[in-house]
Amino acid sequence: MIRINLLPHREEKRKARRQQFYALTGLTLVLGGLIVALVNGIISGYVSAQDQKNAFLKTEIAALDKTIDEIKRLREQTEALLQRKRVIESLQGNRSEAVGLFNELARHVPEGVYLRKVAQQGNKINLVGYAQSNARVSSLMRNLESSPLLERPTLIEIKGVSVDKRRMNEFSLDLFITRTVDENEGKSNKGRS
Repeated sequence: MIRINLLPHREEKRKARRQQFYALTGLTLVLGGLIVALVNGIISGYVSAQDQKNAFLKTEIAALDKTIDEIKRLREQTEALLQRKRVIESLQGNRSEAVGLFNELARHVPEGVYLRKVAQQGNKINLVGYAQSNARVSSLMRNLESSPLLERPTLIEIKGVSVDKRRMNEFSLDLFITRTVDENEGKSNKGRS
């Protein structure tokens, strides 16, 4: 019988399979590396594109913030100018008030009453003066109450004093100026609110 030795043939097949396995493994590793590099490149491209978008948005946001600050500053300046305008308008509207006040006081101060001090703070007026009697102070208060410009006279204090060796009553009273509100001003203030 003839004996055939198949071992070297099997050994050669195993060797060929091993080489194929190593070649496929190497090829798979190279292909996997290429895929990883490709995916990494794509993701890096997306990240850099997003970074560019973010940088653009940051510059635009900074520009808008500057614009907003400018708008706020302009609004503050506008409000300050409007406030100045309102003050000037109120001063112009009330500039004849002092003349009217002194005319009313001259008309309504009875004989025997002498005013020493007239002080105004806003709508409130403080009168300090001398009267020959308490009845004269009462008459002054009634006269001031009937005035169309003055209202709510309130006696603060009355005391007896000696002026040039004469017995007098020193008084202090508060009263308020009646201010009429201009209808146009009232409408413009409502429109601004």
